Amino acid sequence: MNPDYDVFVIGGGINGCGIARDAAGRGYVVGLCEMNDLASGTSSWSTKLIHGGLRYLEFFEFRLVREALKERELLWRSAPHIIWPLRFVLPHHEGLRPAWLLRVGLFLYDHIGGREALPATRSLLLDSNEVGKPLKKQFQRAFEYSDCWVNDARLVVLNARDAAERGARIMTRTRCIGLEQKDSLWHIRLQEKDQSEPRTVTARMIVNAAGPWVDRVLNVQTPGRRQQVRLVQGSHIVVKKLFEHDRAYIFQNSDDRIIFAIPYENEFTLIGTTDKDYQGDLGEVKISQEEIDYLCSAASEYFREPVTQDQIVWTYSGVRPLFDDGASKAQEATRDYVIRLAPLKSDTNGKNTNKKEKIKTKDARLLNIFGGKLTTYRRLAEEALEDIEKVLGAKGPSWTHDAVLPGGDFPATGYEEQVRLTQRRYPFLVESLCRRLVRAYGTRVSTVLGDAVCIEDLGQQFGGDAGAGSILTAAEVVYLMRHEWARVADDVLWRRSKLGLSLTGDQSDELERFMSEQAVR
Repeated sequence: MNPDYDVFVIGGGINGCGIARDAAGRGYVVGLCEMNDLASGTSSWSTKLIHGGLRYLEFFEFRLVREALKERELLWRSAPHIIWPLRFVLPHHEGLRPAWLLRVGLFLYDHIGGREALPATRSLLLDSNEVGKPLKKQFQRAFEYSDCWVNDARLVVLNARDAAERGARIMTRTRCIGLEQKDSLWHIRLQEKDQSEPRTVTARMIVNAAGPWVDRVLNVQTPGRRQQVRLVQGSHIVVKKLFEHDRAYIFQNSDDRIIFAIPYENEFTLIGTTDKDYQGDLGEVKISQEEIDYLCSAASEYFREPVTQDQIVWTYSGVRPLFDDGASKAQEATRDYVIRLAPLKSDTNGKNTNKKEKIKTKDARLLNIFGGKLTTYRRLAEEALEDIEKVLGAKGPSWTHDAVLPGGDFPATGYEEQVRLTQRRYPFLVESLCRRLVRAYGTRVSTVLGDAVCIEDLGQQFGGDAGAGSILTAAEVVYLMRHEWARVADDVLWRRSKLGLSLTGDQSDELERFMSEQAVR
């Protein structure tokens, strides 16, 4: 019996889409199912950073930090429209980590990961620098270092788009409801949201990249399987812009944790994150009052003007699926990923904190992914493909190291030039809208806008502020529906973009009606 797929991926987050992309690019026949929208879980609720994880050095996660730092500039080059450099200001707080320790940590951060294009760390005197103006006068010194910002949900979608263009079939709103092994193949029962009857597909190998739901997928196959994932909730608040400059802050707290305060969507400041174990319903994750108080208090420790709850315009919370390594505190649990290759008809429950489990059989057919970070998703996918190749046989070579994501085919430092080229072709675009579109779509702006010669050619407008670039047009919505699997208004407003911060409820409702009409055409 010929299977429908060589590799079938369960989970449409960054790990699942990254693996599907890599596998499809090597010549495997790939399918992927996601029970909701792409990036609707952990992957869109991050702090939006491509970074090494400065604080992980304190937990001696040197390998993880080094790997992440090596990936940082590589990812920037692969997607310069949705990833760009960001400078972080770390004020020295008397009574917390001493200045010498910060210098040592930042020296390592600058040198262990092969930094090339990003500028190095430098010291700042806050009373003579603009970044000191929003801070309390007690903070006199700071260190400034480099990391990168990412539009996290778009990173996921662009990996899915690239996978599809290389032959993968991406199935959103499709839940895996059954797994059965027969004749050395997986029989996978799928339930599409809009279909009354499930259907079955077959695959030679399954990749379980379901994130927080990874154990639930395992339980579909082996009921009662022991939990192997530690669920850690991270929450963020978004407030009106707290400062005018373009740098971010990293603040130390007395509980040894850190939070970030980051410029967000031009008009806002993003503050986060928290770390606490989560035991509730994965479909009902939301920020707690305790977390709101914590973030407001931690930020107010540094800013001259207190950050209060009435300033909050939006909050979001997600659950990180960390591998359960036995750490006593959620903040100390490893952020490293664990890849487990399980043999067909086996149920190996033994604890293994190694990054990869030794392959014992050519009959292995189930690859389980635990943990991971946005920054290391590409390397995780490469390591997953090493296991896939050992089971299914190698096809094409590894290829993602030098490949760009859709729309990212321009130099890493070429964003401004890309804006100029786009304005030259579409002179009717106000600069702020042009900048937003290039940030979202890169060189594929021309596919979004087509042959339009005036703003009216882009169809209905769904509100927002033209001056801030938040106008949403029918042309953009149709593109997202046809090419990026958007089905409902929330897909567009909170994952393909963050225009939900700018549109009113009535405008969002009108967008929902428009998308419903488009879907039935």
